[in-house]
Amino acid sequence: MYHPGLTIKQAVDKIAKNQYVLPAIQREFVWDPDQICMLFDSVMQGYPFGDFLFWNIDYENSSDYQYYQFMRDYHERDNPNCTDHGSFPNQQITAVLDGQQRLTAFNIGLRGSMAVKLPRLRWNNDNAFPVKVLALDLLSETQDSDEGSKYLFDFIEKSKCGLSGNHLWYKVTDIYHDSVLSSALDWTVDQDLETPKQLKQAQRTVIRLRDVIHSEPTISYYEETRQNIEHVLRIFIRRNSGGTQLSYSDLLLSIATSQWKNLDARKEVNQLVEDLNRSGLSLSKDFVLKASLMLSDIPSVKFQVSNFKHENMARIEDNWEQIKEALRRTCRLVAEFGFDQYNLQAVNSLLPIAYFLSKKASLENGNTELDKEGKIRIKHWLIRSVLKRVWGGSSDTLLTGLRNEIRKSFEESSDNAWSFPTDPLQRELVRQAKGLDFTDEEIDELADMEFSNRRIFALLTLLFPFIDCKNNHFHIDHIFLKTRFKRKDLEKLDCSEDEIEKMGLLSDRIGNLQLLSGQQNLEKQAKLPDEWIRTEYKTPADRKEYLKLHLLKGLPSDLTQFEEFYGTRKSRLRKRIAKLINPRSATST
Repeated sequence: MYHPGLTIKQAVDKIAKNQYVLPAIQREFVWDPDQICMLFDSVMQGYPFGDFLFWNIDYENSSDYQYYQFMRDYHERDNPNCTDHGSFPNQQITAVLDGQQRLTAFNIGLRGSMAVKLPRLRWNNDNAFPVKVLALDLLSETQDSDEGSKYLFDFIEKSKCGLSGNHLWYKVTDIYHDSVLSSALDWTVDQDLETPKQLKQAQRTVIRLRDVIHSEPTISYYEETRQNIEHVLRIFIRRNSGGTQLSYSDLLLSIATSQWKNLDARKEVNQLVEDLNRSGLSLSKDFVLKASLMLSDIPSVKFQVSNFKHENMARIEDNWEQIKEALRRTCRLVAEFGFDQYNLQAVNSLLPIAYFLSKKASLENGNTELDKEGKIRIKHWLIRSVLKRVWGGSSDTLLTGLRNEIRKSFEESSDNAWSFPTDPLQRELVRQAKGLDFTDEEIDELADMEFSNRRIFALLTLLFPFIDCKNNHFHIDHIFLKTRFKRKDLEKLDCSEDEIEKMGLLSDRIGNLQLLSGQQNLEKQAKLPDEWIRTEYKTPADRKEYLKLHLLKGLPSDLTQFEEFYGTRKSRLRKRIAKLINPRSATST
């Protein structure tokens, strides 16, 4: 419902009485003194400064959320954050969804102060943060300024208010507290101004100030009365989409921040995201928050407010160190496999691995290390799930089911031999119609995969597991360099138009691809593959072994027999894919 307006005085009064509060989803106050001054100038000139959005929370729901007080006396070092207001049990309250920065600016200007660090002074120097109040120069009109300002507002120290040269600084908080205009007018008379013209101008300006604060209904607002928090968050995101983009995870993280008792959730999550991405991945707050739900055994891993309330947040905070270590170990592990932000399509595929490592650590005094066989089981399962694309669409139900199977595998193990439960996970995937068995058509598709497909690395590392991808020291190499398939070069080989077109397509498919160490690929450069192999591997036995491992038997010395070679290698690749992709167990590799 739309309401035509409140006066600024009425709105600030409601803030002073805690009738307007900030929900935990709001960010901190970020305006600087110049922005506050500009807002007050806009008000004085009668410019519109936007409407507001308020959420009326019924008394029976008020205790469900956490709230903050509006900033009043801002100190960049000692008081930069809003004070936690706790909850309001059984009270009808109004939470500000849109308009926090503007209302806080009014609150500071009319009731409070600002202390911002002076340049070139040390942070630990108290004198670097002089406390200043908003003041209006009653004698200055700067109508021709570049910014379009007419009235000169500034934050100055209280002791400097009054007549100073050509300026008459009036403390704006006085106009808020003095309900009688005569007090302000008397103050201007007491300043002993030089001319009647100056007195007239000063009184005209202070009257204008009083009118815009006390009399003019300049604050128009929309009032949301629905109590569905998910609906309210969607409104909040949309209303704030014009500035720095908000995400749902930003709001959920704000809720978590307000409810953790001993740690700063926002700081912890942001730092963890930064730490995890040092492994070469590109993970987000969304990933960490979902992982927190999953690894803390919260019944649902869905991104909804009900999962980020008191009891669940306490559990996540209690488990935070274990969550961090499990996620860090998971990221190190997949980095060892060679995965990074470019070739790992589905980050949710990491969550079952992280949950397994977390449960293992809880039973083995924090130990998350794996033996070689354990790593192979996880790697193989991860690759197959990526190739099968089981993580498309919403995966919340899938993650919950996989978590249940991992938990049961620990509970049912009698010999404490914890191993990644590939068979139970496969059964759960089948139950959810996402099994890891590949059809002949799917295998054909894999055997013809293009270089641009983001699954290509996963497939190649499955086919050639002997390549050391640790620390990402590998390259996806074109066996015959792609630049050799230029039309002019193929025409010199008397290739027909159809052959040129077909060879160009085949050159960028898996039959012409292999994994090489980074160093080998640099050494190979533009050499033909047969020439490079003879240079790199000196003995016939070494060359034969290399050709066998990489399925390169029959490698031609030039491009004239490329199509035949490609067809033969594709057939070999398909046989190996079929053998590896549908094993009876993950350890068959």
